[in-house]
Amino acid sequence: MAPQDRLTPIPFNIETRATEPQRQASLLRIAGLSVSYGAQQVVTDVGFELARGRSLALIGESGSGKSTIARAVLRLLAGGGRATGRIEFDGQDVLGLSERRFRILRGRDLGFVPQDPGNSLNPVRTIGVQAMEAAALVDEPSKAVRKALVLETFAQVGLDNPERVYDSYPHQLSGGMLQRVLIGLAVLPRPKLLVADEPTSALDVTIQKRILDLLSRLQEELNISLLLITHDLAIAAERAGSLVVLKDGVVQEAGSTASVFASPASAYARKLHADVPALNPDRYAALRDPGFRLLDTSAQATPKIEVNSITKTFAVDGRVLTAVNDVSFTVPAGTTHALVGESGSGKTTTIRLLLGLDQPDKGKISVAGEQLTGRSHDSLRAVWRHLQVVYQNPFTSLDPTWKVEQLVREPLDRFRIGTARERSERVREALANVGLGEHLLSRKPAALSGGQRQRVAIARSLVLKPDVLVLDEPTSALDVSVQADIVEVLLSLQARLGLTYVFVSHDLALVRQLAHTVSVMQRGRIVEHGTVADIFDNPKAPYTVSLLDSIPSGLASGIQAPRMRPQRLFKEEKIA
Repeated sequence: MAPQDRLTPIPFNIETRATEPQRQASLLRIAGLSVSYGAQQVVTDVGFELARGRSLALIGESGSGKSTIARAVLRLLAGGGRATGRIEFDGQDVLGLSERRFRILRGRDLGFVPQDPGNSLNPVRTIGVQAMEAAALVDEPSKAVRKALVLETFAQVGLDNPERVYDSYPHQLSGGMLQRVLIGLAVLPRPKLLVADEPTSALDVTIQKRILDLLSRLQEELNISLLLITHDLAIAAERAGSLVVLKDGVVQEAGSTASVFASPASAYARKLHADVPALNPDRYAALRDPGFRLLDTSAQATPKIEVNSITKTFAVDGRVLTAVNDVSFTVPAGTTHALVGESGSGKTTTIRLLLGLDQPDKGKISVAGEQLTGRSHDSLRAVWRHLQVVYQNPFTSLDPTWKVEQLVREPLDRFRIGTARERSERVREALANVGLGEHLLSRKPAALSGGQRQRVAIARSLVLKPDVLVLDEPTSALDVSVQADIVEVLLSLQARLGLTYVFVSHDLALVRQLAHTVSVMQRGRIVEHGTVADIFDNPKAPYTVSLLDSIPSGLASGIQAPRMRPQRLFKEEKIA
């Protein structure tokens, strides 16, 4: 049986199975943990236990203290960070160990999978060179044997052609493959505890599922304890046996996954549960009803957006790459149409064509009856006044040197709309529309929260009073609670102002909450199209079924032990 079909034992003399009493003993015990940076205390009196071979999730919004606790366990706090209390790992108080003695544990007994694989690997060194550094933690003098261990571990974590991965540079691998590399390097020395800090937050939903399946499988096969840090309660509900809910560095409640999610005791935990799209698909049903009514009555009306058989190719390394292939869809006024699919499916190229940033090789695009294809940049300015975009990352899409008032007013200045007084009034109106007060006008982006920055980006798009907004993953960089606030703002504005949205996302649970119609894209083509109910309740294409199957179900299918789907593990992405 191939390594990617079954986890084959690495030829290394370690007992990977343990008896049930060994499994039940506590491996990690934290009591009275507090962490401070100077005078600011960020974690206060935290305590919990994690048994051998079991999984525990730390959940909460950004700033809740999740990653700080994980880094305190690993003794990786940033400069100036000070931890007090007790962190007992395998019977030793690690806070009392010298750095020299603790360094023996880190990597060997305490493994770490960071959030962003792109920033965790050296881009100018091959994967193999960096992997051999991890292999040095194994007590094996032979370099050839250590390389064999690396290749075997790469096979274990589902990487096809380990030798090619070994010889590749990070930029030659996909995000999912890089994350598997990091997991492989973390489990290579057979640690007792694996700390995974948001290991799938930057990945597509299907790759996310494969990585989580992999972590669950390794935990079971190798008897590794898993400390999972996540803000996604659906993932926590599906993958962890117990939970610790954090807010502002303080434990709100803790216990088994089943008990916390079946009847959360704290108001904060109840709010987190309500904010998870996968657990509450019909949360915004009332706000979406006007769009569904328009959908029912717009059969004879002219669509607000018409995309007709567009194709776009690019020349890459002497080859012709078809990024968009004969794509068509229409969007009635006042409704939301979603484009979904994995990275590389053609969503972004389609959006660039819709915005007039690129021109299709074939086909036509029109917005409000006005054709966009074949027009010059200057002639599209009038169209862009009524067609605006909200990008994925508000921090990079807003000039960090400008104040909020300048950022929101700039489109009015560029189009020379109104007097100075009228522009100021429209800026305040746009901020009020997204729920922001005038006291933020003088702030710069760095002084705003992630949710406030995204609201400013939406206000900037609304200040011209456009008819159409293109929303390019507008909440993917936000916590679920902030995301819920933004979704409510967008749907409220649509219901009140009759806006038309094109929503690009790989989060199908969020699409279910927000959209009216959906096009599923795969390799540049639309493989399925229809209303949200049609696509989610009765998918026809196997690719759509696989996307829907990848949504973390949490309570949707009942709280049980973390779900394992080994029959679909390790469907490999190819090296770029």
